[in-house]
Amino acid sequence: MRGYFAIGIDQASKAGNVGNLIRTAHAFGASFVFAVNPKVVAHTGEHVTKDFTDTSKSHQQIPFFNYETAADVDVPQGCQLVGIELTEDAVDLPSFRHPAQAIYVLGGERSSLSTEMLARCDATIKIPSKFSLNVATAGAIVMYDRHRLMGGYPDRPVMPGGAPTPKPVHVHGGVRSRKLTKAERAEREANRVGILPRGPKDG
Repeated sequence: MRGYFAIGIDQASKAGNVGNLIRTAHAFGASFVFAVNPKVVAHTGEHVTKDFTDTSKSHQQIPFFNYETAADVDVPQGCQLVGIELTEDAVDLPSFRHPAQAIYVLGGERSSLSTEMLARCDATIKIPSKFSLNVATAGAIVMYDRHRLMGGYPDRPVMPGGAPTPKPVHVHGGVRSRKLTKAERAEREANRVGILPRGPKDG
């Protein structure tokens, strides 16, 4: 799959959801996971992202970043920041064209995306559900949708129970030499595919 993606939570407040999200992100091949302004646990004074409820220990396999503010989120050149939020102008996920390079960010469990984060987003998408979903569940749906559309899978069959429609095998072009003339290149390609080139008298 071409490109890369990352995913994070703005104002995360539950360690379990952070652990669930990073585990799912690891499974779908995320480059990194992050949290912005995570909640501080009152009785410990530590961020909820200090410990992860994740038996696969995904945070030891892919990077995890804590950012203090939306402005601190480092978006690489050519990458788009995509907010996942139930706003009026958000694009329904089934109609969204995922960027090849994307960073997805979800609102926290007890809050929406901050005004500062929404202002930074290049696009905003929403999952067309009857009500708001758990943040880790919403992230999993978005990552699955990206993987399904960009993973190079065969098309679904027209009828239930049918076999998937295989994608055509990619055919690489022949080796091109700058020293060959246009006619010589055409003749070489014709010989490669078994087609005789048209001569001057062929009209």
